[in-house]
Amino acid sequence: MVTAPEKLVALNKSNVESAVSVANILLDGAERLADVQLTVAKAAVADAAKNAKILANVKDAQGWMGLQSELVAPSFEKAVAYSRAVYEIAAQTQAELTQVAEERVTEVNKTFVGTFEQFAKTAPTGVGADAAVAAMKSAMAAASSAYDTMTKAAKQYADLTEANVTAITSKAVQAQKKSKAA
Repeated sequence: MVTAPEKLVALNKSNVESAVSVANILLDGAERLADVQLTVAKAAVADAAKNAKILANVKDAQGWMGLQSELVAPSFEKAVAYSRAVYEIAAQTQAELTQVAEERVTEVNKTFVGTFEQFAKTAPTGVGADAAVAAMKSAMAAASSAYDTMTKAAKQYADLTEANVTAITSKAVQAQKKSKAA
């Protein structure tokens, strides 16, 4: 038979493992974000140098005006691509953190329920004790239901946010292409 202190030690060990997992997820997300930012910074420097050379060769105002839209369009598309990349990194990191949190909640609930059931088996019987056990079971069921509802709502919100970001960036790119064609 596993005793309560052994369960607590196992739970604490699992908490440490989860904390390390969360730290690794956050570091991985930060590393991917830094990679994207360095890539964008290098591209921006290269583009600035290229654009400076192009602008240096402009001889009149007509050429200057023609180049303006030619130079702005790629920058806009790169900004949209950058924002998509950052959003994808954030969404993936958030999904991984949510998974770890859900695993922890499930494990803590199992431990709590097991401990409570062991307590309920050994609890004295009687009107007061039976009512307390019933109330505790009811509270656990309500908490579990509330957590499930909250998790579903958070997932729906994340899905809706992703759909909105995709729609907005697509419309922005389409509007920019239409203005460039006009």
